[in-house]
Amino acid sequence: MTVVERARPARRRPASDADRGILSASDLRRRAVRITTRLTHAVLLISLLVVGLGPILWLAKSAVTPTQDTLRQPLALWPNGIDWANLAEAWTRVEIDKYFFNTVIIAAGVWFVQVLVATTAGYALSVLRPRYGRVVVALVLATMFVPSIVLLVPLYLTIVQPPLLGQSLINTFWAVWLPAGANAFNVLLVMRFFESLPREVFEAARMDGAGPYRLFWSIVLPMSKPIIGVVSVFAVIGAWKDFLWPMLVLKDPNLQPLSVRLPQLQQFIELDVFLAALAIATVIPIVLFLVFQRLFLNGAGMGGAVKG
Repeated sequence: MTVVERARPARRRPASDADRGILSASDLRRRAVRITTRLTHAVLLISLLVVGLGPILWLAKSAVTPTQDTLRQPLALWPNGIDWANLAEAWTRVEIDKYFFNTVIIAAGVWFVQVLVATTAGYALSVLRPRYGRVVVALVLATMFVPSIVLLVPLYLTIVQPPLLGQSLINTFWAVWLPAGANAFNVLLVMRFFESLPREVFEAARMDGAGPYRLFWSIVLPMSKPIIGVVSVFAVIGAWKDFLWPMLVLKDPNLQPLSVRLPQLQQFIELDVFLAALAIATVIPIVLFLVFQRLFLNGAGMGGAVKG
């Protein structure tokens, strides 16, 4: 060994993933610690499954269980058999197809309005960058600190007597669609994503003669699929489970969504049929999340969407 090699400081070994946790690698080699850790992980996993999936599984079980069995033995697995007729009766008697169609219309309109407002506002504030942009961002951010229940009465009065229209929007889908666009969270979310896009692409498009509208439609939107997916999931799920506002502005039963109509029909139908209707209404958003979960999770990270 030379003098230079002796004087050279020894390189530190990179810390492994196990050394970065609460328990080090030496601790995990001990049998008692390893068994306790695995047991704790198993208990936590089972607890999460029970808390998260328990109510959904119980609802699915009760949807095909007679009313008397549900009342006498709520946790038993079909003591007197499965009653598949509950699902068919819930679909026909409760008219789930009609209210499901209303819910789809409301969710589609809310999705379109929220995506339109969020993308255009985010584009104007982050890409076009007007002089008063910071003031507008501050005002939009300030609206997030106002409780939604405080705005309920003014918003309702605006829908009853909308300015410039002269006609009430009550009992129209516009009463649900238009207020949904005023979502400060979506605007700020899209704006931050647009700010992460490379400015060189925008400058090159402007040099090629692209105007603001062409830049938005042909450059910005195709690069913004992840954030549009996130906003879409938020919009659809929020519209699907919304109860208070549709109940106030859609008084006509023929226009009400599932979230409003099903609680009103509870007193007129049997428990097993009502639970079957709830199960059918719950399956839809679960399927939507399972279908779009990859797009949602990839977009939520915001990482790697655009190469620098």
